[in-house]
Amino acid sequence: MSKYTLANIKKVEDMAPKFGHAPNMEVRFARKALEMDGFGLTYQKLAPNHRVPFNHKHKEQEEVFLVLSGSARAKLDDEVVELKQWDALRVSPATVRGFEAGAGGTELLVIGNRAGMGGTVMADKDFWNK
Repeated sequence: MSKYTLANIKKVEDMAPKFGHAPNMEVRFARKALEMDGFGLTYQKLAPNHRVPFNHKHKEQEEVFLVLSGSARAKLDDEVVELKQWDALRVSPATVRGFEAGAGGTELLVIGNRAGMGGTVMADKDFWNK
């Protein structure tokens, strides 16, 4: 592995269209582009008031969600947390999480450890109504 890797995250492929989430969402997984071994890094951009159409949890992966711009709401199991610019939210692996952008949209930087890089997608359409 090289001493360092430089990548422009906005040039990393946007995976949202492949999963049917465009145009209201942009998702760029930068782990491979940055040749990262120990953790993952993802950029997400959500259109105003857009709710991510799935929620998820992990077996082992702890994550941090950093709000780069705008605002958002995070539903963590049964609790809703309001997030504003520069808030950093740590979420334990077993906590079911879902996100919704505020009125002006949001940009998030998501950081997770290498353990359990795969997530368990929980396609529960009533998650936000419980």
